[in-house]
Amino acid sequence: MPDSDIVIREVQYFFSDEKAREPLKFGAVVVDEATYCHVRVRVENRKGRSAVGWGAIFLVDFWAFPSKVVEHTQRDKAMRLCVEKLCALAQDRGEFGHPIDLYLPIEEKLPEVGAEITQEMGLAEPFPFLAGLVCGSPIDAALHDAFGIANGISSYDGYAPPYMVRDLGAYLGPELKGRHLGDFVQPRFASPLPAFHLVGGLDYLRAADVPATAPKDGLPNSLDRWIERDGLSCLKVKLRGTDLDWDVSRLLEVHRIAREVQDVQRRTDLYMSADTNEQCEHPDYIIEMLEKVREADHRAFDAILYIEQPTERDLNAQRHDMRKLAAIKPVIIDESLMTFDDFNLCVELGWSGIALKSCKGHSMALLFAAKAEHLGLPYTVQDLTNPGISLIHSAGLAARLRPMKGVESNSRQYFPETSAPEQDVHPGVFTLLDGSMNLNTLGNTGLGYRVEAIKRDTFQETP
Repeated sequence: MPDSDIVIREVQYFFSDEKAREPLKFGAVVVDEATYCHVRVRVENRKGRSAVGWGAIFLVDFWAFPSKVVEHTQRDKAMRLCVEKLCALAQDRGEFGHPIDLYLPIEEKLPEVGAEITQEMGLAEPFPFLAGLVCGSPIDAALHDAFGIANGISSYDGYAPPYMVRDLGAYLGPELKGRHLGDFVQPRFASPLPAFHLVGGLDYLRAADVPATAPKDGLPNSLDRWIERDGLSCLKVKLRGTDLDWDVSRLLEVHRIAREVQDVQRRTDLYMSADTNEQCEHPDYIIEMLEKVREADHRAFDAILYIEQPTERDLNAQRHDMRKLAAIKPVIIDESLMTFDDFNLCVELGWSGIALKSCKGHSMALLFAAKAEHLGLPYTVQDLTNPGISLIHSAGLAARLRPMKGVESNSRQYFPETSAPEQDVHPGVFTLLDGSMNLNTLGNTGLGYRVEAIKRDTFQETP
């Protein structure tokens, strides 16, 4: 077995309560605070070299554990408990292996862990598998980070021999036998990396609409000012999915404002994605919406790059056929994609491609990307309003893969203070120039965080 294999020696978790600068509305919910979770792991490789790795994620129960019967405080408590239980499982692994092979058996226990949480807390509905994926994701990231650091390499260079012996046939089936994960990873970080700016459901579009009560912290408070400051060319527009006139009007107005600002700046590239966060009852809603947008302004229609997860996450509930919609614009699956069975079903139902999210696990994101690329399906890299090292992680993931267009980045809009320590070290990740991130400050080992330079108490005070 490779000397680069690692064994887990210690796992720690840390929670902090973060307040949003401005409320973020997506789908039917509004988020104004979130629990930020950091996980630290200490590992050792077969040569006895010890290293510490980190992962982090927002535990956004509104997205991962939506419920009409379990209160937000209970859902947040359940997700914190899930982190504790998964860290304990990781602590008990006790064997050497590649980080993917160490983490996937932990992920396999999520249904069992979820059932324990449901029973122990007396939850009115089962703890979701997706919530478990979010809770486990910082552990997964920390293992990959520590693996790279222990072996003195970028984690992304550790997905082929001599560091990773098993080929993709062991994970994805015989059609990929003989190929390695490293075959689907770029040799270096792509930089600059285009970034999607979020246009939330409550966001002000024009400076003239901003009320006197808006934050006065030097950051923009309206879409037009954000475009002016950051040179934006990629916009992710949150829609209602239940109000056709509003959604059409919103897309047209966002496009109109973007073009106005871009004309002044003498720029022409504009890409939009549209996301209803599962609120549509049927894909025909999006088809009608697109037709109305095209009738009103063909340039706005042309600017729409893809549609993200229009219908509910349970693919088996309605088994919507997406082929008619996919013939108009690519339709990308997000919340529904959790397992390989989900992947296969989305292909069967005619979805165009998949959304990768670090909050659903680094290991599976890499495997999903390889499977998608093998099948010729496009994929995107989205986030969960990732701040701090979780954004560095997500951006690095996108920069070492081949996504449809850059990466989503919206924590700089809603939780900028949470990322202040990391921004001092990686300014180009958190402040866009010409609509893109600059990743040149990322380190050459692990996932590139360079936590030794980041003045965050959690990093400085732990052994």
